[in-house]
Amino acid sequence: MDLSLPKFRSRLLAWLCRSRPGPMIFMKRFPYKDIKRATDSFHRIMYSNSHIVVYKARFQDGGVALVKEIRDYSQAEHVFYREMQLLGRLHHRHLLALRGFSTGNKRLLVFDNIERGSLKEHLNDPLRTPLNWRTRRQIAVGVVAALEYLLLFNEPPMFHVSISSSNIMLDENFNAKLSDIGLQSSGENYVTVPHNSCPKDCMGQECGNIMFQLGVLILELITGQSSENGGADLVQWIRESRFSSSIDNMIDPDLGNSYDSRELKSLLAVAKLCVKSGDKPTTSILHILRYLQKKLDISRD
Repeated sequence: MDLSLPKFRSRLLAWLCRSRPGPMIFMKRFPYKDIKRATDSFHRIMYSNSHIVVYKARFQDGGVALVKEIRDYSQAEHVFYREMQLLGRLHHRHLLALRGFSTGNKRLLVFDNIERGSLKEHLNDPLRTPLNWRTRRQIAVGVVAALEYLLLFNEPPMFHVSISSSNIMLDENFNAKLSDIGLQSSGENYVTVPHNSCPKDCMGQECGNIMFQLGVLILELITGQSSENGGADLVQWIRESRFSSSIDNMIDPDLGNSYDSRELKSLLAVAKLCVKSGDKPTTSILHILRYLQKKLDISRD
């Protein structure tokens, strides 16, 4: 049967929306004392905000993991376990996989190992080997691919996503792994925004903030600059009418001349579109992913 891509995609999404949740996911329960020891009594903090604290854990067997503390301990216990169940069902090569949980004085989620730490460490630490251009564009495409999965191929869609260089982890091959998804990104009582049907292209208000964060992240990858204060300086730069004339001055010096100028322009075009979207995106994550796959010629990697 010859189906056009739009028709095939709409039918696939409709099937996903009708599908029932999978079976109960049974997660490993880590002894609280092991987590406490692995995080040096919860002193190995990677990043934090008003809703979560994220630690780096080193276990006695040599394993490394990311441990996330849910700060709102007053929330109902069933909400925490519902969060764990939904996160446990997510499977994508650009998402940090949930491995288990622990409870005690804190409610903790234990995620996959993080061999190379966060993207922010690689962009800001002068002692680390700079990321080359190929790796940076690979990270950008990986993040967009993860967003497509979360927003378009989950029921309900996972709109509570935080994107920043601090919470994007890198595996041994420098593949990007989103780590801040669900309740801990929002501070609300539920993991996702309930929908009666899947969004066609995710172009509503829920996606506006996600798109903005994506644009800032791409600017970080290009400039090597931190996005503190919401990336205000980077956003102001790309919104300037004459920003094109200052591109050479803004590119990360660690890249030197080792980048593809056409690919750079494509990434900047996406970043500019994202940061000006606001609450009303003018394009979709799906379109951005297809555009980047075409313009960055990912097939050659």
